[in-house]
Amino acid sequence: MKYGLLIINCIILAIGTCGGPLLTRLYYNNGGKRIWFMSFLSTAGFPIILIPLFVSFLNRRRCNRKNVANAAKTELFLMETPLFVASIVIGLLSGLDNYLYSYGLAYLPVSTSSLIVGTQLAFNALFSFLLVKQKFTPFSINAVVLLTVGTGILALHSDGDKPANESHREYVIGFLMTLIAAVLYAFILPLVELTYKKARQEITFQLVLEIQMVMCLAATGFCVVGMFIVGDFKVIAKEAREFKIGGPVFYYALIVITGIIMQGFSLGAIGVVFCASSLASGVLISVLLPVTEVLAVVCFREKFQAEKGVSLFLSMWGFVSYFYGEFKSGKKVVVDKPQQPETELPTLPVRDFAA
Repeated sequence: MKYGLLIINCIILAIGTCGGPLLTRLYYNNGGKRIWFMSFLSTAGFPIILIPLFVSFLNRRRCNRKNVANAAKTELFLMETPLFVASIVIGLLSGLDNYLYSYGLAYLPVSTSSLIVGTQLAFNALFSFLLVKQKFTPFSINAVVLLTVGTGILALHSDGDKPANESHREYVIGFLMTLIAAVLYAFILPLVELTYKKARQEITFQLVLEIQMVMCLAATGFCVVGMFIVGDFKVIAKEAREFKIGGPVFYYALIVITGIIMQGFSLGAIGVVFCASSLASGVLISVLLPVTEVLAVVCFREKFQAEKGVSLFLSMWGFVSYFYGEFKSGKKVVVDKPQQPETELPTLPVRDFAA
């Protein structure tokens, strides 16, 4: 069940990592200008989490009915107050990060934005070591180095990619905003893992869904306040009418699809932290950035220099190195584990994924 959840979250994260920037840039390229609105879309799809939460509730209630004494004790939500407060704090940080990233993407090409976001892996490794005492193997160190170098290679020919309609000042501010967003998100992922470790209650998949919903709700609320302040709600209809391709119909369809895809990125990233680690989530995001580069070349006709091909190769190499190291480590744990007497039943720590 754990590996199944990990695969599902990896797929969701991959779709969000590659599709989110492309759809966001498509919005900006065709007349969209509402930065707070795009920040809002990053987590506005959180109500979809209510579906698996409700299914989980029905499942727990059905199980409790078998025990008359527990029949009336089925709770809709399992989260306790300390975890609720921590989720709100992380959600507000995520809302700020969404705004910084959306701001940067408004003034940068997708390729340059991906280049800057790629630096988050080095910071992710540092914060993982400081916050959750992440243990590094030669394979994981090799992966971090390869992915960081692969991202750095993209910088060799990144000059001259400033959009023609953007000023130098806007380009520089967008660059700095994206860099801050990358560092902040590199901090958020280990912070989520630390929250799991410090929680006073057992972290089950049901509880992870609740944490994700509270985080997304807080992040969405943060962006809604920003939208009210700058007046985004007053101009969305006008922006839809003036959208360059497809008119209002295409505009609203793009908004809905973008919201779903970007919500998937948030859910997938936090889900990978639960199933594996914050470093694993950072590695997966980094290895997908060159893929986003290739898609940007196809969709927006951005230049594909040889450096991008080398970066893609190094990223894939780092990705394989990391997960091969994880496989070797897991296999070694199984082999080295002392066998218990046959008269005793083995006791293994099992997370409640069925919940």
